[in-house]
Amino acid sequence: MVAIADAVASGEIPDSEVSVVISDQANAGGLEAATKRGIETVVVERRGRKRVEHDAEIIGELRKREVELVCLAGYMRLLSPEFVQAFSGRIINIHPSLLPAFPGLEAQRQALEAGVKVTGCTVHFVDEFLDNGPIILQKTVEVLPGDTVETLSSRILEQEHVAYVEAVRKIANGSTTKAQN
Repeated sequence: MVAIADAVASGEIPDSEVSVVISDQANAGGLEAATKRGIETVVVERRGRKRVEHDAEIIGELRKREVELVCLAGYMRLLSPEFVQAFSGRIINIHPSLLPAFPGLEAQRQALEAGVKVTGCTVHFVDEFLDNGPIILQKTVEVLPGDTVETLSSRILEQEHVAYVEAVRKIANGSTTKAQN
């Protein structure tokens, strides 16, 4: 989120604005980072509600602000089909692997356990399935001898910041849409 917000503010992602940062966690670090940048924040807590009810409130908040692109960052919950339909072709996510390899949680650990030599990150359009959807772009990261989950995660995170900004810029300038993928 910070990389995207800073890229919008600097003009690296032109003709765009970050309208709102929404979290289901009141203490999420992204909320403080957004506030420091003058970006509106909203907390929509789950409060034991069903996913569809929670997502409906978020959809309402996004529609109030006429959001055109939803960028997920650290959102560790599958979106309801209703959410995906409400913003069809306009939701993107970043995942710390070269999808379709290592979907789901602990992708870096999965990569290390599989013994791969290269992993990375993927920015993709979101559909109803976990870490699925058309791929926008990927960045590779070499797995080094002696890597731990922490060291590998750190290097992947550096590439995630680059990849997410690049993907949003491509969408903002019209060079990538879900229909093209």
